[in-house]
Amino acid sequence: MAASAFEFFNADLLPNRDRTTIVALGLEGSANKLGVGIVRHTLSTPLLPAGPNGRISRAALADLLSQQAVEVLANVRHTYITPAGQGFLPKDTAVHHRQYAIELITQAFRDAGLRPDQVDAICFTQGPGMGGPLQSVAVVARTLARLWNRPLVGVNHCVGHIEMGRQITGATNPVVLYVSGGNTQVIAYAQGRYRIFGETLDIAVGNCLDRFARIINLPNDPSPGYNIEQAARRGSYLVDLPYTVKGMDVSFSGILSFIQSVAQAKLGVTTGGRAQHHLAAVDELPNSLTPEDLCFSLQETVFAMLVEITERAMAHIGSEEVLIVGGVGCNVRLQEMMAEMARQRGAKVFATDERFCIDNGIMIAHAGALAYQTGFTTSLPASTITQRFRTDEVQVAWRT
Repeated sequence: MAASAFEFFNADLLPNRDRTTIVALGLEGSANKLGVGIVRHTLSTPLLPAGPNGRISRAALADLLSQQAVEVLANVRHTYITPAGQGFLPKDTAVHHRQYAIELITQAFRDAGLRPDQVDAICFTQGPGMGGPLQSVAVVARTLARLWNRPLVGVNHCVGHIEMGRQITGATNPVVLYVSGGNTQVIAYAQGRYRIFGETLDIAVGNCLDRFARIINLPNDPSPGYNIEQAARRGSYLVDLPYTVKGMDVSFSGILSFIQSVAQAKLGVTTGGRAQHHLAAVDELPNSLTPEDLCFSLQETVFAMLVEITERAMAHIGSEEVLIVGGVGCNVRLQEMMAEMARQRGAKVFATDERFCIDNGIMIAHAGALAYQTGFTTSLPASTITQRFRTDEVQVAWRT
């Protein structure tokens, strides 16, 4: 839908027409984490009186929404963890989400001190993500909406991360580095949408780190990426890995392939599959290499690539803010490298802790509540999941 379609809203169709408070339940399950969150949005004043013809301008509504109070009432999560060396399959992850959904929803209402009839909207992750887990959560959301007679709000997972990051950190109009197990994007807001300036051409940075963790048999508890980060702190030898930046885009599959060859040759690692092509460059590396050295080298290389494309986006739009979101955004070394780049530019870096950077239900509740306050809902026939739901497909009607 064109941005011009959102220049004015019919105030009679907005939930804040004659009241100030909206409570939203959010359900997240795009990967191996099932999250449930409850948020309360409170405007300083209801939308009455509206402008001429009962309409309110997009700018006026966005201004009101930006100043409203946001309370996190509940934010609970359960992670499906597999044995060391193994990933998580969509079918098994979907079973996990169905198994824990009722327990987490019950706990969220208990933490919030609310009843189901006090919720105004049921928000759920519509995509992107893994099909099976997304479908499980969508079924739960539809069921609750029908049982409680509440509207559904489908939420883009990436937009959920961005809006929660903006809310928690106070970043106003940042360049966003979105890094997770399934996504790697550099994003900035312009003309009613979050525009993708650059992204991965193959696998996501989190997937790259997770797969290497499995190669060297690091445990998946609490997460493979976290264990890579801890191991990297004990590494000291920097292996020269392939550095693949193509304009504003990045590629990680070649790095992963090369470092797997190093692990096989220098650490005696067997991956259970076909051995990587023998590389002369691997022979030149010292035999004293440790798993910690490889974790250190991998982090330094991939994070340098991410910092480079983020800085280029900042220069392009003249931004002085960087917001890091997504599960990999919890990595302290990534935050340090980004902070050094920002310091040299006189800019600021914003990041959240694991409560909000790792997939969670409250980010879906918050982004869903914002959309709902602009009159957006998702009909039952339209509530199907979309595995490749692009960030820039969402009309961000709550911003100007």
